Amino acid sequence: MRHHKADKKLGRDPSHRQAMLRNMVTSFFKHDRIETTDARAKVLRPIVEKWITLAKKGDLHCRRQALSYLEDKNVVHKLFEETAKKLKERQSGYTQIIKKINRKGDNAPVSVIKLLIADSEVEKKPKKKTKATEAKKETKPKTVKKTAAKEKKAAVSKPKKTKASEQETKEDQKKE
Repeated sequence: MRHHKADKKLGRDPSHRQAMLRNMVTSFFKHDRIETTDARAKVLRPIVEKWITLAKKGDLHCRRQALSYLEDKNVVHKLFEETAKKLKERQSGYTQIIKKINRKGDNAPVSVIKLLIADSEVEKKPKKKTKATEAKKETKPKTVKKTAAKEKKAAVSKPKKTKASEQETKEDQKKE
């Protein structure tokens, strides 16, 4: 019986499990989100949050620890320079696990684990102005619309001028 056994084994021996988790953490920081099974995502979350907390510290010792665990130097740089600065105000809860539908082949429950800064960046970006939104802003007040409608009615009731009628009006003006 597995009473008081803290770690999930994920069906792998310890060296394979450690290598898999290192790869997953590296991929997670590289792409800011990964899609994996629910069990793996739940195991990955505390590891990722530990590395973000160390990156927020930002000293040389933490950076060297990250370089020994993460497999890509560029990912470590991104973690310490970009991700840690974006999450500086947040105390904890840097990740979110979103459950998806089960995988087609083996019906395994799949979820997406992602950094929460990806959502906050999308919200902060200003919306692009479209022609429809600009047209709504440029609508005339109701009183102006009524006067414009009256002018249209008046224009319709007046007879249209032709070239012949224009020449007649010019001749009448000359005679006077």
